[in-house]
Amino acid sequence: MSALLEVAGLEVAYGAVRAVKGVDLVLHAGEIRVILGANGAGKTSILKAIFGLVKPRAGRIAFQGQELRGLEPHEVGSRGVAWVPEGRQIWATLTVRQNLVMGAFVNNKRAAVERRMAELFDRFPILAERRSQLAGSLSGGEQQMLAIARALMAEPKLLLMDEPSLGLAPLIIRRVFDLVREINASGISILMVEQNARQSLRVANWAYLLENGAIAGSGSPAALASTEEIRRVYLGG
Repeated sequence: MSALLEVAGLEVAYGAVRAVKGVDLVLHAGEIRVILGANGAGKTSILKAIFGLVKPRAGRIAFQGQELRGLEPHEVGSRGVAWVPEGRQIWATLTVRQNLVMGAFVNNKRAAVERRMAELFDRFPILAERRSQLAGSLSGGEQQMLAIARALMAEPKLLLMDEPSLGLAPLIIRRVFDLVREINASGISILMVEQNARQSLRVANWAYLLENGAIAGSGSPAALASTEEIRRVYLGG
């Protein structure tokens, strides 16, 4: 099976600091894959390199067989990749509706934008209720829903998700991961980075463990969850 996304030999550095060291990973159409790792392991740098937010020092990033390395974020977005950033990064002084419109930058046809927004309001009824409310006044969980919905406005084939559970209450975290599964079931592939191993392994097809910028292990969620390090560090076993 050919890969939807293929990353090979990825190197990312910030000055003399090597944040990502020769990372290889693949994701096939229809999958959810998760990169687990502690703070500072290099997880976010991998997603930023894929989306064009940082320029890799070396390596290949291919999406549907086409090289992404060297493209700007809007060019990556126009090819069918969307980004849900860590910490949500919604526009607090814009309304919910205005935030969603901003997510549709790859499609400026009004009818298509309105159709997609109506679909997402059906999926996120709380956002429909708050469509005229300033985004900054939403709860943390509602802001995370908005960040996800904003990315989905671009109708991506691949969704990059950076720590979607960060700073949320346990009940909201479970809802977010249920939503990840629902989005995937609608036909969107997902590459996610997370520290919440318990919830992310519940929804993923495959997982990578990142340590100090390098892949330290990979496998099915069941196989990775059975390793001593994952149980001790991430699952409290």
